[in-house]
Amino acid sequence: MITGKNYIGFSKSVESDTTVTSVNAFNGTVLEDNFFTATSDEIDKSVAKAKNAFIIYSKFSGAKKADFLDEIAKELESLGDELVQRASIESGLPEGRFVGERGRTTGQLRLFASLLRDGNWVESVIDTALPDREPIPRPDIRKMLIPIGPVVVFTASNFPLAFSTAGGDTASALASGCPVIVKAHESHLGVNDLVAGAIIRAAQKTGMPDGVFSSLNGDGYSTGQNLVLHPGVKAVTFTGSFAGGKAIYDLAQNREEPIPVFAEMGSVNPVVLLEEKLEKEAEEIATLYAGSITLGVGQFCTNPGLLFGVKSKSLDEFSAKLAEKMDEVSPSSMLNEKIAKNYSTQRNELISDNEILLSTKESSSVGVPTLAKTSGKKFLENRKLHQEIFGPLSLLVECEDTSELEEVLSKLEGQLTGTIIGTDNDLIQHQKVIELLESKVGRLIFNAAPTGVEVSHAMNHGGPFPSTTDSRYTSVGTGAIKRFARPICYQGMPDSLLPDELKNSNPMNIMRMINGGFTKSSIE
Repeated sequence: MITGKNYIGFSKSVESDTTVTSVNAFNGTVLEDNFFTATSDEIDKSVAKAKNAFIIYSKFSGAKKADFLDEIAKELESLGDELVQRASIESGLPEGRFVGERGRTTGQLRLFASLLRDGNWVESVIDTALPDREPIPRPDIRKMLIPIGPVVVFTASNFPLAFSTAGGDTASALASGCPVIVKAHESHLGVNDLVAGAIIRAAQKTGMPDGVFSSLNGDGYSTGQNLVLHPGVKAVTFTGSFAGGKAIYDLAQNREEPIPVFAEMGSVNPVVLLEEKLEKEAEEIATLYAGSITLGVGQFCTNPGLLFGVKSKSLDEFSAKLAEKMDEVSPSSMLNEKIAKNYSTQRNELISDNEILLSTKESSSVGVPTLAKTSGKKFLENRKLHQEIFGPLSLLVECEDTSELEEVLSKLEGQLTGTIIGTDNDLIQHQKVIELLESKVGRLIFNAAPTGVEVSHAMNHGGPFPSTTDSRYTSVGTGAIKRFARPICYQGMPDSLLPDELKNSNPMNIMRMINGGFTKSSIE
C-alpha cells in the first residue's frame, strides 16, 4: 500500500505540509497520491539512524546480510501486479518491461547475497611475521576491505526498479555493510513508496538494525543538497544527466570532508561499422540497431547515439535500411514531460542544421525514432554533435577514409560502451580503431548492440569521465560492492581480535593471499 510518507528507518514520518505528486506518463494526468516532502529535521534523523545502524550492521556476518537481501527480493515479488502496474503508469512503458525489470532487480539482490555467503569479496591478504629477517624483521600484517558508512542513493528516472530504490546501488551498498538512505525520484514516487515498504519489512523480518534503510521524498534540489552535504553521509550514488551528476560531485568535493560520488552521467556509446561486415549483413545489422536505438523509447544509458563508418556503397545501403526499419517503430510516451521536452528540443536543433541530413521521416510526434547523418568533417568541427540526446535518436557520421575515422574517434570523450561491427578480417585491419575505442570506454563490444547490461561478476558498467565520475568502478555486477568499501590494515593484532576473514584458522574457508600466494589453507 502506498503511504505517501517518508521512511525514517522503521518509522513512517510526516513533518511537513508540503507534498509532491507523480504523473501518469501515458496521458500527463496527476495521480491522486500525495507524497510528503522530507524536512531538514527528517534528513537529520535518517542520517543519525543510519550512523547508529552502521555500528551494528557493519559487524554482521555475510550470511546474515545475505538473508536480508534475499528477503528483500521475496518482499518485492510479493508486491505482485501492484508494483508492475504502478511502474508502468509512472514511466509510460509497458507492463511487460517491468516484469523483466523486477526479475533483474531481485536477481541482483540474490547475486549479492551469494557473494556475501562466499565471502571472498573482502580480498583478505596476509603477510605473516618474519622475526628473523635481516636487516629488519617483518611484522605480521593483514589487510581486508571494510564498509565505509551511510550511503545516499539518488534513484534513476529510466529504471524505476533496477537502478532505483532496491536497485544495484542499494543492493551493493547494503551488501558491503553500509546503511542506505534513498532520495526518491520525482517521477516514481509511488514505486519508491512500495519498494521502500518492502525493504523495511525485510529488514524487520531478518533482525536488521533500525536505520539500515531510509527513504525520503524530495522537493527538488534542496533535499538532495542537504543529503550530500550532511557530515554523516560517507558516499553518494547517482544515475542521470551530466548536469545533475556533476553538481552532486562538486557539492561533495567542497564539503569539509570530501566524499566519493559514484555518478553515471550518460553516454553516446559509439558504434563503428566496418565495411566487410556491412557488405555481408547490412539488413541484419540494421534490424539489430533499429531495435537497440528505439528500445525503451531510447531511454537507456547504453543507447547507441553515434554510428561511425567510412563512406561506401554498403554504408549507404545500411543507412537506408536502418532508417526504413526505424520508421516502422511508432512514437511512444517518454518517461516524463521534462525528458520529452528536452528530446524534442535537442532533436529539432540537430536536424535544423543544413549540414545534418534527416534519414527517417519528418515528424513532430513525441518520442519519434530519428536517424540523422553528417560528415566526419562536420563532426570534428562541431563539438555539440558529440553530446548525448537522450531518446530514440542516433547520428550516423560518414567519414572520408580510415584516417578520418581514427581522428574522429580520438576526439570522443569518455563513454560507458563502444562497439565494433566487423568480420575477423575487418578487425585485423583496424587495430588502431580497437585501441582508440578501448581508451575511451568501460566496455568494448564486438558484433552486438550495447543496450542490455548483463548482471554478472565480469560486467563493467562504468567508463572514463564524463560518462562517470570514477572509471575505476562499475555500477552493475558484483564489482559494484567495492565502491562502498575501503582497505584496513591490521599490524600485530592478536589473532583472537582479528575479523574472521583474517584469523589464522580461516573459519570462513575463504580464498586468501598469504605471503604472496592464494590459498584456503589455515596458518599454523
